[in-house]
Amino acid sequence: MKLNNRKQRVIAIAHQLFVEKGFQATSIQDILDYSGISKGTFYNYFSSKNELLIELIKSIYKQLKIDRNELLIGQNHADIGIFIKQVELHLKTNRANKLLSLFEEVMISNDPELKEFLKQNQLRNVQWAFRRFTDIFGEEKKPYLLDCAIMFIGMLQQNLKFNSMAFGSRLGIHEIVRYSVERIVKIVQEVSEADDQLLDPSLLEQWLPGCVKTNNEFQQRLRHSIHTLKKAIHQTIDKPKYYELLDFIEEELLQSKEPRGFLIESALNSLKGAADYDKFKAGMAELKRLEETVAAILSHSSNQGD
Repeated sequence: MKLNNRKQRVIAIAHQLFVEKGFQATSIQDILDYSGISKGTFYNYFSSKNELLIELIKSIYKQLKIDRNELLIGQNHADIGIFIKQVELHLKTNRANKLLSLFEEVMISNDPELKEFLKQNQLRNVQWAFRRFTDIFGEEKKPYLLDCAIMFIGMLQQNLKFNSMAFGSRLGIHEIVRYSVERIVKIVQEVSEADDQLLDPSLLEQWLPGCVKTNNEFQQRLRHSIHTLKKAIHQTIDKPKYYELLDFIEEELLQSKEPRGFLIESALNSLKGAADYDKFKAGMAELKRLEETVAAILSHSSNQGD
């Protein structure tokens, strides 16, 4: 635990330096001087400054994912008001952590590793919007929702940019998100009625291998079980730990090229050994169903690879 805390402190100090000086202008020596660690300790934590930045961004978005999922607990996934709150949370996270300036600096650099990481990050944002649009608008409109997810993200980004130029911070994030969401609702209706499609959602599999390799039935069963379990453990003392385990299981099964069954089994065993059993026992039947779904997905993945 102490080692992990020390590493997180180095990441936090580097984050501050990246914001104040810029990523390119911050040297590893700067990070060593401000954090008080040796070069050997740094390279024990990270193979490079790039890896440190990647871990920083991953840690921020890992917490964002937890917070964003919290908003869905006990709520109707089709409630567009919840989606608006989730988007606002994402934007506020970017703003609070000064991520946009870091992203811009990386994108104008010639570093292929960081550019590829940010590209994958952008694709995962599209993937998330596509999935939430499927929750909101239904399976029957799914063929058009990848196009709409891309349009929504582009529309939102441009609305934020030009409203900032015009009004500074006087126009709040909520108003811009609300406006953009209301426009995309109309667009979804229009393109579905016109049966007009540019990009097939199956492209997500090519862009993010593994994200849609399981069939829809398995995905729906998995997400239903995880959502139900999160509701069951909402009042437990170790809720963040259990949420993290459930998020890991979902991500490993739906996004990994080759899901690591032994790690998923370990996560399931940790859930079954929940310390707050009296509160968690309401979810034990659902945990059993989750185990069955996991086994089915792993079997399906194995057969796909044969």
